Parts: sequence; structure tokens; C-alpha cells
Amino acid sequence: MIPTIFNYKLLFILLAASILGTSCVSQKEVTYFQSDSLADPALSNVITPYIAKIQKGDILSVMVSSLSPEASAMFNPYQSMNIGVQNQSQQAAFAPANGYLIDEDGSLTLPLIGKLKIAGLSTTEATSLITQNLDKYLQQPTVNIRILNFKVSVMGEVNRPSVYTIPNEKITLPEALSLAGDLTIYGKRNNIMVIRESEGKREFARIDISKRDFFTSPYYYLHANDVVYVEPTKGRITSSDRAVQLAPIVLSGLSFITLIILNVIR
Repeated sequence: MIPTIFNYKLLFILLAASILGTSCVSQKEVTYFQSDSLADPALSNVITPYIAKIQKGDILSVMVSSLSPEASAMFNPYQSMNIGVQNQSQQAAFAPANGYLIDEDGSLTLPLIGKLKIAGLSTTEATSLITQNLDKYLQQPTVNIRILNFKVSVMGEVNRPSVYTIPNEKITLPEALSLAGDLTIYGKRNNIMVIRESEGKREFARIDISKRDFFTSPYYYLHANDVVYVEPTKGRITSSDRAVQLAPIVLSGLSFITLIILNVIR
């Protein structure tokens, strides 16, 4: 009699597991970069990379060097502080960023030079402007500028949702998803939302990365402060609801079977 009860218990567990299991997902739903034509000439052209522009509220690392290190030192008050922060945490998105703050006028304030309006310029353009203004104070000055707070947020159905700081100021949507550990099996490949603030307006774009033509999208290259949201499939919502609804039933059933086994053994 005991083996029969154990058979029923095993059958009950298998049935519960099958109910709680997720719905089947086809290969087409999870495959990236699909295309009907392998040699589409429109997709073979590489789009122009995004070049970040300096914005109000940005924090810049400005490194100045010249033939006189002592004279250059006054323009690098944050150099040792930045090195210490980087050694403590390379990945911390909200670690203190020590650098020059771009004020509400879009200006950067440097020793001796004073205010320079650089909002709207690329780091290359700002480097040229600052170098020109340093010529009167330093011999053969060299300037290196980086945006310290260039970051993107990845949330939703990914394995490691987080805010990611991008040191080279350039990142694509596939690279951001890779940083976040890729989409989970429940993430919608054909409906990824990119939220972008541009010129005082907020844009909401839907991207289908299951199709190869997304490589030509203006959202292929992410901008500073972009938010990427991966929507869950109905399978994720359904499986979560089933788990919540059936968990008490499964536990009650197992408890009942345990009582029967104990009574039989006695």
C-alpha cells in the first residue's frame, strides 16, 4: 500500500510542476537580428557613431599637462581625488565624481582663465577651446577631457538591471544589454523601450532587436542618461500569477499526503 501512496505523491508533484512551469517559447521569439535576406545592402552600411555633447550639469575631468608640470598642477585639482575614487569602485554609477561642474549657464570655470561656455560642444571641441585659452599661461599645453557622468540605465527583464557609467562616452543598445547580462527568457525582444530626453522633450521609442534592420535605427547608439526598459512577456506574468495561486494548494496537498503516509506507517 505504501508504494501506491508514494506513486500518487510522485504523480501529484509532477502535475504541480507542469502547472507551475512556464509556457513554451519558440526559437523565433528569442533569436536576435533576424532577416529575410542575408545580403541586404541597406544593412551593410555602418551608421555614424553618436558623439556626446557636453550638457548643463555634466561633470568633466579636465587633465592639463605642459612643459612645466608645476604650472600645470593648478589646473588639475581633482586628479588625485579621481584616481582614489576609481580605485575604490570602477563600477559604482553614483560614486562621487570629482571634476569640473558645468553650471546652469553652460560654462566651465578654470583657474586664471575664468568662465568658458562649452555646453553643446563635443569633448574634442571643448579640448581645442581650452587649449587655445591656456596658450598664454602654459608652454605647449595638452588637454584631455572626459565626461565623468555619462551613464545609461537598463531595467526590466534583464539579468543585472542597473545604472552603468560609460567611460568612453559611446555605447550601443546591444552593448548596454550585454552589460546587464542579456535579456531573461521572459524579456520581449520585439518591444524594448528606450526613453530619451532631448532639447527639453522626452522621447519614447520602441525597438525590435529580433529584426536586423534595427541597426539603422537612431536608437542603436544610446545617448547619455538614456533609459532602456525590457518589457516582460505574458508568460512571465502568467507564471507568477499561477505560482501565487497554486502555492497554497500544493503545500496543502503535500501536507495531506504526508499525514496519510504517517498513518499508514503506524
